[in-house]
Amino acid sequence: MEFEKTSIADVIAIRPRVYGDARGYFLESWQQRAFDAAGIPAQFVQDNHSRSLRGVLRGLHYQIRQPQGKLVRVVTGSVFDVAVDIRRSSPTFGRWVGMVLSEENHQMLWVPPGFAHGFVVLSEAADFLYRCTDFYAPEHERTLLWNDPDLAIDWHMPRGSEPVLSSKDAAGVYLKDAECFA
Repeated sequence: MEFEKTSIADVIAIRPRVYGDARGYFLESWQQRAFDAAGIPAQFVQDNHSRSLRGVLRGLHYQIRQPQGKLVRVVTGSVFDVAVDIRRSSPTFGRWVGMVLSEENHQMLWVPPGFAHGFVVLSEAADFLYRCTDFYAPEHERTLLWNDPDLAIDWHMPRGSEPVLSSKDAAGVYLKDAECFA
């Protein structure tokens, strides 16, 4: 696996080695020793799988208590994935990083605790997998507004199109009003 820091150093892009031939391919998506060596001290307790249709935007979610680190990847389709630094003491507070994750590029993203996370589906549908370092705690879940002008996230959506949102995501709050990490 190759580990590469993004423009926010704590968010890491991961490229697994893909071994393919006429039968298909094989890749290793998680290996404790490799992640330890890359400085990602993750112990996972929960795996999640979501399937979404084109234009569905999920996020920007985080848990203010029991914060989750997430190792995310796409197994079918394509998404634009975003992590927003919401650690007030961080020099990159309020900045975001995003990348396309797809079944073709096999890339993964490590989103550490202290970040809000979301994605929008670019393909007809996408199966999105994420491994979490803490359990889901709905009472601690918070949502940033996907189109907060202070964040100015480029969601890579066609001009003039609006995402499909859940009521929870549509009711997200601006970063300036959000509960954040110290």
